[in-house]
Amino acid sequence: MEPAAPGLEPRAESFYAGALRRIVRTLLALAVLFPIPVGWRYGLATAVGYFLGAALSWLNFKSLVRGVGGLMDRIVDAHSRERSGVIVLSFLLRYVLVGVVGYGIFEGSSEAFRGFLFGLGMPVAAILGEAGYEAYAALRYGY
Repeated sequence: MEPAAPGLEPRAESFYAGALRRIVRTLLALAVLFPIPVGWRYGLATAVGYFLGAALSWLNFKSLVRGVGGLMDRIVDAHSRERSGVIVLSFLLRYVLVGVVGYGIFEGSSEAFRGFLFGLGMPVAAILGEAGYEAYAALRYGY
């Protein structure tokens, strides 16, 4: 655990330290729960596309968190085990994976592609939800 910021009480530090965990859980919940109403409203192909996009964005976000952590270790610790080439390659491979899956879905079904694009936007929804939750906590508990 990192040292506390000056003037930040331990409860607040613990709360803010859990932000990434809450974002990842929210992404997973959105990937699992939203295909039901999306499928009911727009059809099965759109729901499957949405699920694939949301699942891929969840994997992408988790990979991004790991990559940034590895990059931080590499910058801070000169004797880090993280290799900079591997870190950069993993960043690039995430986008290649999104492109390949997106192209395959685009070629298969326009409805599924629409859902896929919607699913790829779910990290934005999860981060906005976290921002709202943190604003609520700041107002409610004075963090």
